[in-house]
Formats: sequence, structure tokens, C-alpha cells
Amino acid sequence: MFGFLSYFSILSFSLLLSLPCFPARTLPYPSTELTAHPDRHNDTWRDFVKFLDAGRGSHVSGMSELKKYFQRFGYLERLPKPNLTDVFDDRFESAVVNYQKALGLPVTGKLDSGTVSQIMAPRCGVADPVRATKRYAYFYGEPRWARSPPPMTLTYALSPEYSIDYIAQSDIESAFERAFSRWSAVIPVNFTAAEDYWAADIKIGFFGGDHGDGEPFDGVLGVLAHAFSPENGRLHLDAAETWAVDFRSERSRAAVDLESVATHEIGHVLGLAHTPVREAVMYPSLSPRTKKVDLTVDDVEGVQFLYGSNPNFKLSSLLESETSSSSLAVGFGTGSLWAAALVMMVLTFVWWW
Repeated sequence: MFGFLSYFSILSFSLLLSLPCFPARTLPYPSTELTAHPDRHNDTWRDFVKFLDAGRGSHVSGMSELKKYFQRFGYLERLPKPNLTDVFDDRFESAVVNYQKALGLPVTGKLDSGTVSQIMAPRCGVADPVRATKRYAYFYGEPRWARSPPPMTLTYALSPEYSIDYIAQSDIESAFERAFSRWSAVIPVNFTAAEDYWAADIKIGFFGGDHGDGEPFDGVLGVLAHAFSPENGRLHLDAAETWAVDFRSERSRAAVDLESVATHEIGHVLGLAHTPVREAVMYPSLSPRTKKVDLTVDDVEGVQFLYGSNPNFKLSSLLESETSSSSLAVGFGTGSLWAAALVMMVLTFVWWW
């Protein structure tokens, strides 16, 4: 009996040690899967997978195109006489480091699996703030809408000409109404739909390719949308995307949630830049078939710095909610480990008995 108990104790302890612990970070797409699931990535940047594991000194054909990507999003300076080579030089290494910092990735200075996956992910077309920051950020000069007295009212309208016809207009309007209401719930700003598109403060439309604002769209699952800082008011979505308001009715694997992108772009319209906080609405990328509409503390603190707080909103409630969610997730994970260990011990006991 003693021998059995000793074996049981040793086996149980070994099982506990063999159970997976919580990793510091899980790579979104392991390197072995980057080419196995092309539907997970956009068509525009799918060829960037060939740069996987490249580092300083590497020479890979076509790397100059990747450097153009880094230029587009603010990590490499656009020189009057561009000299973009296919060599992973010191300047490009610095750009990769800044990219990793700005998007909350492990800073390796190499095109590791997590970095390449992030580069290939569909995203907002607004350039990222390259300066080091661990939370919300703003456009240069911290521009904001100025209306008095508070609460201010901003009008918005959907373009009657540049739209999409496979989603009912009423559903598009409802998605934007919900998106605007999420921001107005936390700041003293009201958003009202206007009948006159050209007279509206915020002008929204679905455009394709080069549409005259200097920021051309690039096709399916590349740049999803972009917006301009205050008080410009332009909010543009790529008409090439498969937009969705209900994933139950839209089955495309490339479908993009309209309300999620609208909520993000309204943040830009209000003056917020991108954040490295992955959970935040203002994080620059959004995977297909993903809904991300709830403002986080990072989003709220950022926009309230510009406009103040809605008197009816309590940040403390959101803080408590996020803390509770985090605690619940950790507690559930820990409980799951012990539950797994217990099941294995019971099964072992029954087998030996």
C-alpha cells in the first residue's frame, strides 16, 4: 500500500509540473502556421511572410516593399530621394524596434513570428505615433474640436454617393449611431445625424483605391479605413472590404465588423492616435470576424484628457469592471489547472485500484 501511495504521490506531482503554465505572451500565429492559413491574413500584405526571421544584415528580395509599409505608417522617414534597398540595415532595424514598441510587441529588432503576423494584419490607415508610450496618444499638437459652451454638439452624415449596397442603409446608420454613442457616453460631446452631408462636421463615406485625399486604399484586408484629426472631420472606409453588421448572416472569412471600425475611426476624428494597449479600441489592427467595440480605461482616459468627462459617467466603475474581468480570467485559468490535475489524479487512482 505504501508503495502504491508513494508512486501515486510522485506521479501526481509530475503531472502538476507537466501542466502548462501561463506564458508571458502567446504568439498570435506560430511561424509554422504563417503560410498554412492564408485566409487569416490580408491579400495586400501576404507576401511579407517571406521576411520571417530576417534580421540585421539579411538580404531578401522585395524587402524594399516592406520598407514602404514602414514608411506609410510612420516608422521610416519619407526622403525626397528614396533609397530603399532589400538589405536589413541599421536604419531598418531601428524602425522595427520602434514598431514593436508602438504596438506592444516583444522588442527583438527582428522580423519574428509575432511581428510579421502583426504587419500582415488588417489595420487602420492612420500612421502610428512612433514616440515611446505605454498608453493612449494624440496627433501632433493634441488637436481637438472646439465648441462652446459644453456640452458641444457635432453633426455627422453618411455620403449619399459613396456607399455600399449589400447592407441596408438603416443598418449602417444604426452601427454608426451605436459607435458615436459609446464616445458620447464618456465625454460631454453629443453627436447628431445631419441631413446635409456637406454641412456636417463629420463626413463618412465608403471609397475605393485612390479617392483624392492622398491616402489611397489598397484592397481586401489591407488598410480598412482612415480618419483625419480635428477639425477635419473626414472618415473614410475601404469599399473593397466585406463589411458586416451581423456575422451570423455574413459568412465570409474576410468579413470586417463595421461598428468596430467605426468606433475606432471616431476616436481619430476626436483626436486620439493609436495606442499600444491591445485590448483598447484605439489599437491599430482588427482581425476579420472580430467585434471590438467596448471602450477600455485606456480609451476613456485618453479622450477625457481632451474633452473632460461626461457628468453621468464614472471611470471608477469601468476600472472596477476591468479589474474584475482580469481577476476572473486569472482565477478561472488557475482553477482549470488544478481541475485538470485533480482529474488526472483521480483517473490514475482508479486505474491503479
